Amino acid sequence: MSDLLKWLAAAVALALSGATCFAQHLPAPTGPIVLTVAGAIDIRNNGDRAVFDRAMLSRLGLARIRTTTPWTDGVQEFEGVAVKTLLNAVGAKGRVMHAAAINDYTIELDAREFDDVPAILAMRMNGKDLSVRDKGPIWLVYPRDDYPNVRGQSNNFKWIWQLKTLTIR
Repeated sequence: MSDLLKWLAAAVALALSGATCFAQHLPAPTGPIVLTVAGAIDIRNNGDRAVFDRAMLSRLGLARIRTTTPWTDGVQEFEGVAVKTLLNAVGAKGRVMHAAAINDYTIELDAREFDDVPAILAMRMNGKDLSVRDKGPIWLVYPRDDYPNVRGQSNNFKWIWQLKTLTIR
């Protein structure tokens, strides 16, 4: 096989592999920043980090979860970007996701969990934007009614609300 054909085959294989570090670009936010992602990421738009406003997160594609929570009455409908989608959008490489809230609550989560559980970074609940007063602007929500492995008191600490920063390690 000629060198040119080998090079072309390698280029096609790379393109088909889903490599995104050079293929994607994040625009700069035009509204207030609601989420910062830092650490082991390939795609950035603000120095060593990726920053997002609500519109940018929405453009990644929205998912819906209908579920109960320990903090609300009855089934609620949440809308936001899937955690896995966000991790892919920034080219996340780490296995640990350090999450920090506005009130300085922090938690470390296994990023691989989101391969199996379609949790979302909810920005809306029952059709209304989440505000700081009602656990927003971003609340990490798990589909607990559909995934028994994320139910129960031992998993409630993962539902970080007023989320402001994710650091991938």
